[in-house]
Amino acid sequence: MNIKPIKTEKDYERALKRVDAIWDAKANSKEEDELDILVTLIEKYETEHYPIEAPDPIEAIKFRMEQMGMEQKDLALLIGPNRASEILSGKRPLSLNIIRILRDELDIPVDSLVGSI
Repeated sequence: MNIKPIKTEKDYERALKRVDAIWDAKANSKEEDELDILVTLIEKYETEHYPIEAPDPIEAIKFRMEQMGMEQKDLALLIGPNRASEILSGKRPLSLNIIRILRDELDIPVDSLVGSI
């Protein structure tokens, strides 16, 4: 096992290929240890070089509604018709109370509803 830090895209690609080769490593084997270490290094590299930004709160609501087969009228039943329309159009900010309702009723993570602060 010759593991080095992932510093370049070439190192990253090499690590991904190795992970693919040892993915089905037997439990308690040297390959399993190598796999654990490589996955940790890959995650660190990806976090630094390919960060995933939090979704826009309104897009998060729309996405979750689509997943649940909801329409605006269904959201209106939870938070009120005017509020639903204004929030989905971006005319009204999310209040703490609305964030709580969306978290509890639609199971949307608070981080997605708050956006970047």
